[in-house]
Amino acid sequence: MRDIAQSWSLLLVRGIAAIILGVLAIVWPGITLLVLVIIFGLYAIIGGISSLVAGLRHRSDSRVWLILSGVLGIIAGIIAFVWPGLTSLALLYVVAFWAIFSGVSEIVAGIQLRKRIQNEWMLIVGGILSLIFGLLLLFFPGAGLLSLVWLLGIFAILYGIAMIILSFTLKKFTKRAGMP
Repeated sequence: MRDIAQSWSLLLVRGIAAIILGVLAIVWPGITLLVLVIIFGLYAIIGGISSLVAGLRHRSDSRVWLILSGVLGIIAGIIAFVWPGLTSLALLYVVAFWAIFSGVSEIVAGIQLRKRIQNEWMLIVGGILSLIFGLLLLFFPGAGLLSLVWLLGIFAILYGIAMIILSFTLKKFTKRAGMP
């Protein structure tokens, strides 16, 4: 538990990165595919590294799920950079499957944390938002890239808020527990 709580700053960074991504996507809805690929690739790699480091830092039941989420995020980001000329539909599926898998991983990790901390539901909320986002993209692929940009922006802002709230909850926990 100590390792999880001490990783609060990684969740804060992940939340801030998500909000920045969301704001950029909403402010510039006419964004080109190449710019979207770069922004998504950067976010997926940053989020993946954050999850991977958090998973490697602590030894709990949720460790495997955080590591899996991190590896999937890094792979999704690398794919986005290696093939920047992806069609919007291919990008849509990369984003959809990444969101679904990371959402399920975060839901499972949040459920496992229920026994250890309060307000673990923020990780579950983030996972549910990610899962819903991915499923919407899969079921409505014809909505187009502009819809993807708006959905990505809204998802990223809500997810970022959930991760920031969770990070401050963990920070308070470390102070109450007398952890450095």
